[in-house]
Amino acid sequence: MLMKAGSETLRVQNRALVLSTMRELGPVSHTEISEWSGLASATVSSITAELVQQDVLLRQEQSPSSGRGRPRVSFVQNSNCAFIAAIRIVYNAVEYSLVDYSGTLKDRFEIKRKSIHESKEDFIADFVEGLERLVERSGLKPSQVETISITSKGLVARGAPILLWSPVFDDGRIDFEDILRSKWQGRITLTNETRFAARAVAENYRQHGKQNYFGNHATLSLDHSIGLGIATHESSGRITSIAPPFGHMVHEPHGPLCRCGSKGCIEAYSGFYGILRTAFEVEPSTIPAKFIPFEEVEKIAQRARQGDHRAAYAFRQAGDVIGIGLSRLHSFMGTMPVTITGPGALFSDLMLPSIQSHIKSNLQVRFDTMPEISIDSDDAALIYQGNVATSLADMDSNVIAMRKSTGNI
Repeated sequence: MLMKAGSETLRVQNRALVLSTMRELGPVSHTEISEWSGLASATVSSITAELVQQDVLLRQEQSPSSGRGRPRVSFVQNSNCAFIAAIRIVYNAVEYSLVDYSGTLKDRFEIKRKSIHESKEDFIADFVEGLERLVERSGLKPSQVETISITSKGLVARGAPILLWSPVFDDGRIDFEDILRSKWQGRITLTNETRFAARAVAENYRQHGKQNYFGNHATLSLDHSIGLGIATHESSGRITSIAPPFGHMVHEPHGPLCRCGSKGCIEAYSGFYGILRTAFEVEPSTIPAKFIPFEEVEKIAQRARQGDHRAAYAFRQAGDVIGIGLSRLHSFMGTMPVTITGPGALFSDLMLPSIQSHIKSNLQVRFDTMPEISIDSDDAALIYQGNVATSLADMDSNVIAMRKSTGNI
């Protein structure tokens, strides 16, 4: 029994290795898979034959350019093998995307929420209806959607698709497994969106040759809330990511009231509502508004750039608090590049001097080098990119690789 279990585990691992090689290289030949993965030629032959039989891979033949010799055979993902529903929840809408197994976007639409004060029950009903519409528009069956990957701001339970707290629903706990499982049999995941953004940023840096070492990269999201994702380049070539609740780390125990109910969180100073509260000298104990229109923050930024001292101070204080938080991060995780994203990145000129000064004064940084700080304001694109890349890799290793052999090859 032990030998049988061990051989099955090895089979799954080898299948996952072949699939991850194809994600890395694109259409590849048998020889390229063997060279990249380190697997024996016979093992690759057996696995690719099995994956073709299971309709996971397709064989492509290309005639040699000289017109002589054998055609070149390469393998590609069968785009119709499986599908991913990538769903992003934002404060005023839910965005639905359908992605095939090759990573191609097949459909996308957005449904506006009825109200930012919509009840949890109404949201759930609308959410399920939107997911059903996504599948019906493409003529698919629910069983063809192997992964439903949901992303949101807020605190996510470990190991379960449960939203414990978010600025959208406050303490309205939502268990997506419980909501969807009766109809949807695929994997259901829930991830803090900044984790996906961090993964995408790290992947983009690697592809453009900007990062040639194995280490960490921080992505800071500036918005109504403050998010932080940390991606790690592992020696194996994998990129992993986490999203600690950076915005709700306490900066000052007796500071202004945060949306989470605590006092003195980083977000209470540096989120949009924190900047507005400082700019208009609102009482710190005032219950924060759930969301501040972006145009209102733009007006404060314009005043700051025109020399209004109070408006400038609001952004400077936001940068101070973020900078101190990032300095602490560098102290216990080491020096790392930082990418600033989200709508608030458009105001980075008003906060960067404060952020940089606190990072520069960090002891770890003083004996190392000042990390690169870059700007990428298109967080929606990053979140989508990270979601799809993570979901496809997860599907390869935890769904497709684990499919049983038919025994006919």
